[in-house]
Amino acid sequence: MIRLRTRRSPDAEARSRRRFARRQWVRRWLTLRYVLAMVMVTAAVAGGVYVVYFSEALAVEGAEVTGISVLDEDAVLEAAGVPIGGPLATVDLRGVERRVAALAPVARVEVSRKWPHSVLIVITERVPVAVVERAGTFRAVDASGVVFSSYRRAPRDLPRIEADPDAGVEALREGAAVVASLPSDVAAGVDHLEVHSVDEIDLELRDGRLVRWGSAEQSEEKGRVLLALLASEVGDARTFDVSVPAQPTTSG
Repeated sequence: MIRLRTRRSPDAEARSRRRFARRQWVRRWLTLRYVLAMVMVTAAVAGGVYVVYFSEALAVEGAEVTGISVLDEDAVLEAAGVPIGGPLATVDLRGVERRVAALAPVARVEVSRKWPHSVLIVITERVPVAVVERAGTFRAVDASGVVFSSYRRAPRDLPRIEADPDAGVEALREGAAVVASLPSDVAAGVDHLEVHSVDEIDLELRDGRLVRWGSAEQSEEKGRVLLALLASEVGDARTFDVSVPAQPTTSG
């Protein structure tokens, strides 16, 4: 069987060439469009990096401090050492936190960027539960036994902690833990604590009666037992021993 080859007309060949050229042009345009998109994305990223990290558009203009009542704002800002004028994105937030946390009245601190031009410093101050006398000055003590702010005179609403010279830091911490755990009815009647050691803590009430407390362990239970004793028929006793709350004793 003999096949005859048909010859395409010049118009058909021209249309075929145009279709081929269009396909080639479409492929080149798709490639070019991808390249242009990549260039634009790269330029946008580079521009963003420049604006954030190198330009003055997002520079640090200051710092904001919240949560303070005892601390002076200027003292906090001085300790924070936030660099003014540099890019906000490059501020060492952890470094600022460490410097502010070193201030004695600071219990916790959180530092963050407050776009576009500020650093936010949020402080939680220590809460005094008692006072201790150091070198003739009354100092505040928080529930964890940390000594911080000073007073010209001892506040009437805070019990004193009188610690033996050789009692040590742990004993002071135990005394503070005892104060923090006292029921409000008991705390209101405490004049001072006598801290002899970690396991030997006494409470002297405002009316002169003495409470043998022992250590800070089971302080909440000891507080409940003491309240019950004070309200009972032995409430006129001069000495209460709740160091073993399951077996309290009284005398005097």
